[in-house]
Amino acid sequence: MDGTYRPGPFGRSLAWVTALYLVLPILIVIPVALTDQRYLSLPQDGISFRHFETVLTSPEWLGSIWQSFTIAVAATVLSVSAGTLCAIGCWRISRRATELVRVLMLLPLIIPSIVYAIGLYRYFGPLGLLDRFAGVVIAHGVTGIPYVVITVSTALASFDPRLEQAARGMGASLSQTLRWVILPRIAPGIFSGAIFAFIHSWDELVMVLFIASRDVFTLPRRIWDGINENLDPAMAAVAVLLILFTLALLMADRALRRRSEG
Repeated sequence: MDGTYRPGPFGRSLAWVTALYLVLPILIVIPVALTDQRYLSLPQDGISFRHFETVLTSPEWLGSIWQSFTIAVAATVLSVSAGTLCAIGCWRISRRATELVRVLMLLPLIIPSIVYAIGLYRYFGPLGLLDRFAGVVIAHGVTGIPYVVITVSTALASFDPRLEQAARGMGASLSQTLRWVILPRIAPGIFSGAIFAFIHSWDELVMVLFIASRDVFTLPRRIWDGINENLDPAMAAVAVLLILFTLALLMADRALRRRSEG
């Protein structure tokens, strides 16, 4: 006996049923995106890639994709910078008050998105940040901080503090210790947090509906308007591209974790 828990047939079956239940609605989008009809439906006479062509050649769709990408990149930089510094600061201080700080950093995950969006709408109005690129970046960056704090704190939990003490004992300054000792050791956690923060910004819709209108028109916003105005299969094609892009990011995160563990 090696002490490792192995689920029985019932546990494995339940896990597979749960996984299929979660994945099946996503898989249905693929044949809908390949439909030969002009409305959301399964293919009838054969598969067609014209809806993917529509997305990849339409200035409106490409403009929204570019806006979502640039906003997600800028928001990720903000989330990673603030979240990493917060996690390292709480780790170094290591007092009871830092637990309160961590809880406060997790509030964007605890509070419903619509409540947070209403608060941002009232707060951004006097500041002139409504329907502005900077306003959306700040909103997405702040709500992405919890993902970075969680992953970086997890990485710091396995960090040996004696390495920091040895570096300081050899004359390294605080900035040098942070740059050459701490950050390289927790890089996988930072990268994982960056991926989740990017995905969060890339897929976020509720806050954009409240604080953006015409000048900032992200991809989720265009999908939302398309659902309200017409049921164009191009939206299913966009959904497939989003799924593939998200899976690629998650696979990159998994590969990095395996490399760091190996």
